[in-house]
Amino acid sequence: MRRGIGVLVAGASGVALGLAWQPYAVWPLLLVGVPALTLLARGQRARRAFGLGYAFGFGMLAVSISWVHVLGWWVAAVLVAFMALYLGLLGVALSLVTRLRGWPVWAAACWVAAELAYSSFPFGGFGWTRLAYAAVDTPLNGWFPVVGVAGVSFLVALVGQVVAWLVVLVRGREPRPFPRAVPAVLLLAAVGVAGVGLRSFQVEPLAGREGSVEVGIVQGNVPGRGIEALGRARTVTNNHLSESVELMARARLGQVPEPDFLLWPENSTDIDPLLDPVTRQTVAGAAAVAGVPILVGAVTEGPGPDERQTTALWWDPLRGVLATYHKRNLVPFGEWIPFRAQLLPLVPILREVGAQSVPGTQPGVLRVPLGGRTLTVGDVICFELAYDGTVHDTLTNGAQVLVVQSNNATYGGTGQIEQQFAITRVRAMEARREIAVATTNSVSGFIDRDGHVVRRTSEFTAASLVEPMPLRSALTPAVIAGPWPARGLSLLALAAVVVAIARRSTVRQNGGSSGTAAAAPPATKTSTKEPIR
Repeated sequence: MRRGIGVLVAGASGVALGLAWQPYAVWPLLLVGVPALTLLARGQRARRAFGLGYAFGFGMLAVSISWVHVLGWWVAAVLVAFMALYLGLLGVALSLVTRLRGWPVWAAACWVAAELAYSSFPFGGFGWTRLAYAAVDTPLNGWFPVVGVAGVSFLVALVGQVVAWLVVLVRGREPRPFPRAVPAVLLLAAVGVAGVGLRSFQVEPLAGREGSVEVGIVQGNVPGRGIEALGRARTVTNNHLSESVELMARARLGQVPEPDFLLWPENSTDIDPLLDPVTRQTVAGAAAVAGVPILVGAVTEGPGPDERQTTALWWDPLRGVLATYHKRNLVPFGEWIPFRAQLLPLVPILREVGAQSVPGTQPGVLRVPLGGRTLTVGDVICFELAYDGTVHDTLTNGAQVLVVQSNNATYGGTGQIEQQFAITRVRAMEARREIAVATTNSVSGFIDRDGHVVRRTSEFTAASLVEPMPLRSALTPAVIAGPWPARGLSLLALAAVVVAIARRSTVRQNGGSSGTAAAAPPATKTSTKEPIR
């Protein structure tokens, strides 16, 4: 019964943490869920710790990524059940490192290692539920341009571990626990105050503006909702043509500024405009009416038979396509099927995915002529927002403006919409760059360099807006550091786990016992040590 209650508590704690992400955004629950897993796993054997971690992860993911059910409940169930394995392994790691002195640091590093693992493997990973993404509106968000997403995840986890340490301290047999707690409380306060202070501090070298461009953001809307919104491709393209005409009419009446280029979303045409004459005429007509280039989100055929690519096309009204970018990070089982030849006969519904998508190999940087100068546009397409390396490559390769093209039509009315917009805000904070977002039917908008939402559209509507975007080339420390914070903290976690295993093996070989060093009082002649469990 006690074990069953422990599993239920673990699951409930995971649910609480899952509510910290959008669309619920109850971020104070980070201070409940993160320490709860540590307290549950601490002192447990590996098998028990794995089970508790798995139950915790299942509860967390069932809440935070339940929106995957629009692809089928079985898809959501399989994804949640699989990804919970990483939280099970995290539980094992926490059960080990909490035996070491200074365990809050090692435990926080273990969170980062778990996030790196499930954001990378298998099939490119699914890093949608990193702690940093839930911290978008917390006092820690000022740290994003300094330490990046991985660093903020570490800080969030560290705060949670300190809370767990305080609980252990208060529940322990220490005669005077509160004086020992003062440094930890001061540490928490310092981290939060520093985060608030960094919001207004210029952290990027050689910061400054280099002119600006007016970007017209077009959300054409789609017919239908959910999975049905994937169809009727010509209607979607025509909708974006119509909304572009509407925007340009308002611009010429002086109601909005004249845009320098238009931003259409991912999948604004699902028919290759380079091969299909009707689609080509529609897009070319939109560019001709606008009189300015359009960054079109298209599905293009190739490079091989029964293959396709999700592509951004810079469409000039006079010269046609001048630059392209192919999406690099694809959604497994959504845009491409791993082990396609083996799975299609077994799971026929996967045929609905269509032709196999092929990832691009170059950063999302388009160098294009605009108004007598060369503009370098950095483009991130939808799912790529969750990948540090893809976003950082776009910036380090010279992007002057940063745009996001996305097709969220499949997930309309679910939590995915707000989660992705929150991740976009995180990227704006991390890079200290303004971001223009165009989606097919929600949520499009404009985010400033501090992560504030300047403009946003509503779901299931056609809308358009024009916003000035400063041209910038400065890079933040977080972007310059790239993957190294995540890798370094993961190596730290691995080292701590190895040390904990080695110490346990040594104790067993010597026939002795050892306790949790950070939680146990200093040994005296009359004290006894807690045996390892």
